[in-house]
Amino acid sequence: MKHNTVPRKGPFLLLTIFTMLLLAGIAFGEPGRVLELAKAICLSCIGIG
Repeated sequence: MKHNTVPRKGPFLLLTIFTMLLLAGIAFGEPGRVLELAKAICLSCIGIG
């Protein structure tokens, strides 16, 4: 018996969209900003900053 299966397009579409958003975030320098904010929060939590 042959089963004619149609490949699902939804997961590939979502993967493409999320990859584009990831690259856009990296292009705008978001990783550095997130780490900078995390460092400031951590230092203020322990009473140094």
